[in-house]
Amino acid sequence: MNRLKTIIYFTLFLAILSCQSDDTLDAVNIVNTTKLSDMIANRTIETGAVIACAASDVSNSNNVQVFYYLEEGATNVRFFETNTTNVDKDDYTTYNELVINSTALFEGFIYQFTRTFAQDQWVIITFELNGEVKLSNPIRTKNTTKPTVWTDEVAINQETSKMPKFTWEHNANGDNAIYFQIVSTVDNGLLSGTYTYENEFQYYDTSNVVLNITPENPSGLTIDSSYKFTLMDVSEDNWVNTVIQDIFVAQ
Repeated sequence: MNRLKTIIYFTLFLAILSCQSDDTLDAVNIVNTTKLSDMIANRTIETGAVIACAASDVSNSNNVQVFYYLEEGATNVRFFETNTTNVDKDDYTTYNELVINSTALFEGFIYQFTRTFAQDQWVIITFELNGEVKLSNPIRTKNTTKPTVWTDEVAINQETSKMPKFTWEHNANGDNAIYFQIVSTVDNGLLSGTYTYENEFQYYDTSNVVLNITPENPSGLTIDSSYKFTLMDVSEDNWVNTVIQDIFVAQ
Protein backbone atom coordinates (compact mmCIF):
# COMPACT_ATOMS: atom_id res chain seq x y z
CA MET A 1 0.00 0.00 0.00
CA ASN A 2 1.51 3.40 -0.92
CA ARG A 3 1.72 6.27 1.55
CA LEU A 4 -1.14 8.31 0.03
CA LYS A 5 -3.50 5.32 0.08
CA THR A 6 -2.53 4.59 3.69
CA ILE A 7 -3.44 8.14 4.71
CA ILE A 8 -6.78 8.00 2.89
CA TYR A 9 -7.54 4.55 4.27
CA PHE A 10 -7.04 5.32 7.94
CA THR A 11 -8.58 8.79 7.68
CA LEU A 12 -11.76 7.17 6.39
CA PHE A 13 -11.67 4.56 9.13
CA LEU A 14 -11.43 7.18 11.82
CA ALA A 15 -13.89 9.62 10.27
CA ILE A 16 -16.63 7.32 9.01
CA LEU A 17 -17.18 3.98 10.75
CA SER A 18 -15.14 4.81 13.84
CA CYS A 19 -16.33 8.32 14.54
CA GLN A 20 -16.95 9.06 18.19
CA SER A 21 -20.13 10.63 19.51
CA ASP A 22 -20.64 13.09 22.36
CA ASP A 23 -22.91 10.39 23.75
CA THR A 24 -20.05 7.95 24.34
CA LEU A 25 -20.34 6.87 27.98
CA ASP A 26 -18.34 4.96 30.53
CA ALA A 27 -19.85 1.60 31.45
CA VAL A 28 -22.64 2.17 33.96
CA ASN A 29 -25.26 0.12 35.74
CA ILE A 30 -28.62 0.99 34.21
CA VAL A 31 -30.97 -1.16 36.27
CA ASN A 32 -33.16 1.81 37.21
CA THR A 33 -34.12 2.73 33.65
CA THR A 34 -36.94 1.40 31.47
CA LYS A 35 -36.91 -2.37 31.01
CA LEU A 36 -37.43 -3.72 27.51
CA SER A 37 -40.04 -6.11 28.91
CA ASP A 38 -42.06 -3.18 30.25
CA MET A 39 -41.73 -1.18 27.04
CA ILE A 40 -43.19 -3.98 24.92
CA ALA A 41 -45.87 -5.05 27.40
CA ASN A 42 -49.31 -5.16 25.73
CA ARG A 43 -47.75 -4.22 22.40
CA THR A 44 -47.55 -6.15 19.13
CA ILE A 45 -43.91 -7.00 18.56
CA GLU A 46 -41.82 -8.56 15.81
CA THR A 47 -38.50 -10.08 16.79
CA GLY A 48 -35.51 -10.17 14.45
CA ALA A 49 -37.06 -7.31 12.49
CA VAL A 50 -34.31 -4.70 12.95
CA ILE A 51 -31.10 -5.38 11.01
CA ALA A 52 -28.27 -4.54 13.41
CA CYS A 53 -24.73 -5.52 14.38
CA ALA A 54 -21.84 -4.12 16.41
CA ALA A 55 -18.08 -3.64 16.01
CA SER A 56 -15.29 -2.33 18.18
CA ASP A 57 -13.49 0.85 17.21
CA VAL A 58 -10.38 0.70 15.03
CA SER A 59 -8.30 2.77 17.48
CA ASN A 60 -9.88 1.95 20.86
CA SER A 61 -11.56 -1.42 21.37
CA ASN A 62 -13.38 -0.16 24.48
CA ASN A 63 -15.55 1.92 22.15
CA VAL A 64 -18.25 -0.01 20.31
CA GLN A 65 -20.30 1.09 17.31
CA VAL A 66 -23.76 -0.49 17.06
CA PHE A 67 -25.01 -0.20 13.47
CA TYR A 68 -28.65 -0.53 12.42
CA TYR A 69 -30.75 -0.18 9.30
CA LEU A 70 -33.69 2.18 9.76
CA GLU A 71 -36.68 1.23 7.63
CA GLU A 72 -38.62 4.02 5.93
CA GLY A 73 -41.32 5.33 8.25
CA ALA A 74 -39.78 3.87 11.41
CA THR A 75 -39.82 6.04 14.55
CA ASN A 76 -38.82 5.97 18.22
CA VAL A 77 -35.48 4.16 17.92
CA ARG A 78 -34.33 2.89 21.32
CA PHE A 79 -31.20 1.22 22.70
CA PHE A 80 -31.41 -1.53 25.35
CA GLU A 81 -28.57 -3.46 26.98
CA THR A 82 -27.84 -5.96 29.71
CA ASN A 83 -25.20 -5.47 32.38
CA THR A 84 -23.49 -8.78 31.61
CA THR A 85 -23.52 -11.65 29.14
CA ASN A 86 -24.33 -14.10 31.94
CA VAL A 87 -28.06 -13.83 31.35
CA ASP A 88 -30.62 -15.38 29.02
CA LYS A 89 -30.27 -13.18 25.93
CA ASP A 90 -33.95 -13.71 25.13
CA ASP A 91 -35.17 -12.64 28.58
CA TYR A 92 -36.32 -9.06 27.98
CA THR A 93 -36.49 -8.32 31.71
CA THR A 94 -32.68 -8.23 31.73
CA TYR A 95 -32.47 -5.38 29.19
CA ASN A 96 -32.60 -1.76 30.34
CA GLU A 97 -32.75 1.33 28.17
CA LEU A 98 -29.80 3.62 27.66
CA VAL A 99 -30.85 6.98 26.24
CA ILE A 100 -28.24 7.94 23.65
CA ASN A 101 -28.41 9.43 20.17
CA SER A 102 -27.34 7.76 16.95
CA THR A 103 -25.46 9.19 13.98
CA ALA A 104 -26.35 8.78 10.31
CA LEU A 105 -23.81 7.07 8.04
CA PHE A 106 -23.79 6.75 4.26
CA GLU A 107 -26.39 9.54 3.89
CA GLY A 108 -28.71 7.88 6.38
CA PHE A 109 -28.57 4.43 4.84
CA ILE A 110 -27.43 3.04 8.17
CA TYR A 111 -27.12 4.59 11.62
CA GLN A 112 -24.59 4.16 14.40
CA PHE A 113 -24.77 4.28 18.19
CA THR A 114 -21.42 4.75 19.94
CA ARG A 115 -20.98 3.34 23.42
CA THR A 116 -18.06 2.56 25.73
CA PHE A 117 -18.23 -0.95 27.20
CA ALA A 118 -16.01 -2.17 30.03
CA GLN A 119 -17.15 -5.77 29.51
CA ASP A 120 -19.07 -7.88 27.02
CA GLN A 121 -22.83 -7.35 27.09
CA TRP A 122 -26.02 -7.99 25.10
CA VAL A 123 -27.73 -5.20 23.14
CA ILE A 124 -31.11 -4.95 21.41
CA ILE A 125 -32.19 -2.08 19.14
CA THR A 126 -35.90 -1.34 18.71
CA PHE A 127 -38.06 0.99 16.67
CA GLU A 128 -41.76 1.39 15.94
CA LEU A 129 -43.30 0.84 12.52
CA ASN A 130 -46.91 0.36 11.42
CA GLY A 131 -48.13 0.18 15.00
CA GLU A 132 -45.68 -2.55 16.00
CA VAL A 133 -42.49 -2.60 18.02
CA LYS A 134 -39.68 -4.10 15.95
CA LEU A 135 -36.74 -5.71 17.77
CA SER A 136 -33.30 -6.67 16.55
CA ASN A 137 -31.89 -10.05 17.39
CA PRO A 138 -29.68 -9.82 20.48
CA ILE A 139 -26.21 -8.45 19.69
CA ARG A 140 -23.34 -9.72 21.80
CA THR A 141 -20.59 -7.16 22.17
CA LYS A 142 -17.14 -8.77 22.22
CA ASN A 143 -14.85 -5.78 22.42
CA THR A 144 -13.04 -7.24 25.44
CA THR A 145 -12.88 -10.86 24.27
CA LYS A 146 -12.70 -10.58 20.47
CA PRO A 147 -12.09 -7.02 19.22
CA THR A 148 -13.00 -6.34 15.61
CA VAL A 149 -10.10 -6.65 13.17
CA TRP A 150 -9.84 -3.73 10.72
CA THR A 151 -8.03 -4.26 7.41
CA ASP A 152 -7.97 -3.44 3.68
CA GLU A 153 -7.24 -7.00 2.55
CA VAL A 154 -9.60 -7.48 -0.40
CA ALA A 155 -8.90 -8.62 -3.97
CA ILE A 156 -10.64 -6.56 -6.66
CA ASN A 157 -11.00 -8.07 -10.13
CA GLN A 158 -12.04 -5.58 -12.80
CA GLU A 159 -11.93 -7.75 -15.89
CA THR A 160 -15.58 -6.83 -16.50
CA SER A 161 -15.69 -3.06 -16.95
CA LYS A 162 -17.66 -1.16 -14.28
CA MET A 163 -18.52 -4.44 -12.53
CA PRO A 164 -15.68 -5.02 -10.04
CA LYS A 165 -15.65 -8.37 -8.28
CA PHE A 166 -14.58 -8.28 -4.64
CA THR A 167 -13.11 -11.38 -3.00
CA TRP A 168 -11.82 -11.72 0.55
CA GLU A 169 -10.54 -14.46 2.84
CA HIS A 170 -13.39 -16.60 4.14
CA ASN A 171 -13.87 -16.68 7.91
CA ALA A 172 -10.53 -14.97 8.43
CA ASN A 173 -11.01 -14.46 12.16
CA GLY A 174 -13.49 -17.25 12.85
CA ASP A 175 -17.19 -17.38 13.74
CA ASN A 176 -18.55 -16.07 10.44
CA ALA A 177 -22.28 -16.31 9.71
CA ILE A 178 -22.82 -13.78 6.90
CA TYR A 179 -21.08 -10.94 5.03
CA PHE A 180 -22.45 -7.40 4.59
CA GLN A 181 -21.11 -5.32 1.69
CA ILE A 182 -21.46 -1.61 0.99
CA VAL A 183 -20.28 0.06 -2.22
CA SER A 184 -20.23 3.84 -2.01
CA THR A 185 -18.61 6.94 -3.35
CA VAL A 186 -15.49 8.07 -1.50
CA ASP A 187 -17.55 10.75 0.28
CA ASN A 188 -20.02 8.05 1.43
CA GLY A 189 -22.79 8.40 -1.11
CA LEU A 190 -24.44 4.99 -0.96
CA LEU A 191 -24.57 2.87 -4.11
CA SER A 192 -25.48 -0.59 -2.82
CA GLY A 193 -25.93 -2.61 0.36
CA THR A 194 -26.04 -6.39 0.15
CA TYR A 195 -25.55 -9.59 2.16
CA THR A 196 -23.93 -12.82 0.95
CA TYR A 197 -22.93 -16.11 2.50
CA GLU A 198 -20.09 -16.42 0.01
CA ASN A 199 -16.82 -14.51 0.36
CA GLU A 200 -17.34 -12.63 -2.90
CA PHE A 201 -19.59 -9.99 -4.39
CA GLN A 202 -19.68 -8.48 -7.88
CA TYR A 203 -21.13 -5.04 -8.51
CA TYR A 204 -23.97 -5.18 -9.49
CA ASP A 205 -24.65 -8.91 -9.80
CA THR A 206 -27.12 -10.13 -7.18
CA SER A 207 -26.99 -13.82 -8.12
CA ASN A 208 -25.39 -14.77 -4.79
CA VAL A 209 -27.07 -12.04 -2.71
CA VAL A 210 -29.26 -13.40 0.08
CA LEU A 211 -30.53 -10.02 1.32
CA ASN A 212 -30.56 -6.76 -0.62
CA ILE A 213 -31.22 -3.54 1.28
CA THR A 214 -30.23 -1.22 -1.56
CA PRO A 215 -32.91 1.51 -1.73
CA GLU A 216 -33.22 1.27 -5.52
CA ASN A 217 -31.30 0.04 -8.54
CA PRO A 218 -27.80 1.49 -8.08
CA SER A 219 -26.21 3.75 -10.62
CA GLY A 220 -23.41 2.47 -12.83
CA LEU A 221 -19.82 3.19 -11.94
CA THR A 222 -17.87 5.83 -13.84
CA ILE A 223 -14.55 4.75 -15.31
CA ASP A 224 -11.52 6.43 -13.65
CA SER A 225 -13.61 7.56 -10.66
CA SER A 226 -12.76 6.45 -7.12
CA TYR A 227 -15.16 4.42 -4.99
CA LYS A 228 -15.13 2.76 -1.58
CA PHE A 229 -15.82 -0.87 -0.69
CA THR A 230 -16.76 -1.72 2.89
CA LEU A 231 -17.29 -5.24 4.20
CA MET A 232 -18.46 -6.48 7.58
CA ASP A 233 -17.88 -10.11 8.52
CA VAL A 234 -20.75 -10.77 10.96
CA SER A 235 -21.08 -13.62 13.46
CA GLU A 236 -24.29 -15.47 14.36
CA ASP A 237 -24.65 -13.31 17.46
CA ASN A 238 -24.26 -10.16 15.34
CA TRP A 239 -20.73 -9.18 16.33
CA VAL A 240 -18.53 -7.91 13.50
CA ASN A 241 -15.41 -10.06 13.46
CA THR A 242 -13.70 -8.14 10.66
CA VAL A 243 -14.17 -4.85 8.83
CA ILE A 244 -12.57 -4.52 5.41
CA GLN A 245 -12.47 -1.12 3.74
CA ASP A 246 -10.63 -0.12 0.58
CA ILE A 247 -10.63 2.60 -2.08
CA PHE A 248 -10.58 1.54 -5.74
CA VAL A 249 -10.68 3.25 -9.12
CA ALA A 250 -13.33 1.91 -11.49
CA GLN A 251 -12.04 0.51 -14.77
